[in-house]
Amino acid sequence: MSETLHLSAEARDKVGKGASRVLRRAGRTPAVVYGGNQPPVAVHLEEKALKKALSSGHFFNSIVELSIDGGIVIRTLPKDVAFHPVSDRPEHVDFLRVSATHAVHVKVPVVFINEDASPGLKKGGVLNIVAHELELIAIPEAIPDDITIDVTGLEVGASIHMHDIVLPAGVKVVTHEPDATIATIVAPSALKSSEGDSGKA
Repeated sequence: MSETLHLSAEARDKVGKGASRVLRRAGRTPAVVYGGNQPPVAVHLEEKALKKALSSGHFFNSIVELSIDGGIVIRTLPKDVAFHPVSDRPEHVDFLRVSATHAVHVKVPVVFINEDASPGLKKGGVLNIVAHELELIAIPEAIPDDITIDVTGLEVGASIHMHDIVLPAGVKVVTHEPDATIATIVAPSALKSSEGDSGKA
């Protein structure tokens, strides 16, 4: 499963654009914690620590434990981060409260391994990825870092479908039918032909 991330936060006494600008100038990022049949809680956290968590590569499918004012700890799942359109600086974060037994929707990246063991790819074929991520339903403790697909032995023309993927226990997919194509191995000429046709349309 994905590792649990830990961030320290402080409660916000003031909300609104003006108060948020003051926080950002001080190197803090405004955030809100909602859900769980409880009132929303406005907080702010250190921008530097948030950026480090974002750089983990699996921020959005990790449980984040927020320690608020050094006391209460809230288990959350990041749902959205608003970035500045020019500087790409994180400007606001939405966190959803989660419990150990309540299943949540989460998007998890698809990762392909052993490409050097695929005869089709070694012959010059190209891995055409149709689904770069899957939307899953899982209890927090079962959320995987990624869905790993082994392409060992696959030839040009081979396709990987949803029913070929073994999901971890307690995890269900919600965005794909069993016969949905996740990836195919295509010949370079077929890929170029397809791109050329799409360019003429």
